[in-house]
Amino acid sequence: MAEVVLEARGLTKGYGEGPAHTEVLKGVDLTVRAGEFVAVLGPSGSGKSTFLNLLGLMDRPTAGEVLVAGRPAAAMPEEARAALRNKHVGFVFQFDALMKEFTVFENVLMPGRIAAASGGSLAGLDARARELLDVLGVGPLAERFPAALSGGERQRVALARALLNSPGTLLADEPTGNLDRPNAELVFSRLKELAGRFGVAVVMVTHNEDAVGYASRTVRLRDGRLAEERP
Repeated sequence: MAEVVLEARGLTKGYGEGPAHTEVLKGVDLTVRAGEFVAVLGPSGSGKSTFLNLLGLMDRPTAGEVLVAGRPAAAMPEEARAALRNKHVGFVFQFDALMKEFTVFENVLMPGRIAAASGGSLAGLDARARELLDVLGVGPLAERFPAALSGGERQRVALARALLNSPGTLLADEPTGNLDRPNAELVFSRLKELAGRFGVAVVMVTHNEDAVGYASRTVRLRDGRLAEERP
């Protein structure tokens, strides 16, 4: 059985005080193994993005624990959480956030350059960037600038960038929200391929029901709780 790379235990998140207090998440549990593609579905406002931010150590839960690469992180100092996140978690969002003044290839290499500034190594990253772009079907676009790409192409470049440093987990927040159906299905297909080929655990939150056909597991967020639908 594949290694557990990400785990949520009893995650609760609330906002406000007194009568205005609202619990968005209520004791959510989720275990994700290497190579899994887990789709978290739910309507807008159901807490999907809140859940993803907790999993990615971008926010802290009111109660409960998040384990990244086996390390409990809820009570870690912020600097330690950032280091754990930067090493083990990649992110892709609804908006690609590519830097327009850099080429596709330079955009993908950016996380490696940031890591190198903190003592990381650039060895092998050029080759990995090329490989990821090829796997995602945008290799021939490496020397172009983002403005010359379609929305679907830019999102695939963002996926390559998120995976450059070989994180164990990729968190995707509505990555197809701005795409038409053919491009959305292409992104779903590539996420499935990335999970299988590189062994990365993919957790994607979306309201797009087409994701069910691509994910290895589907869960729904209802009333602050997760219900698993399909193994």
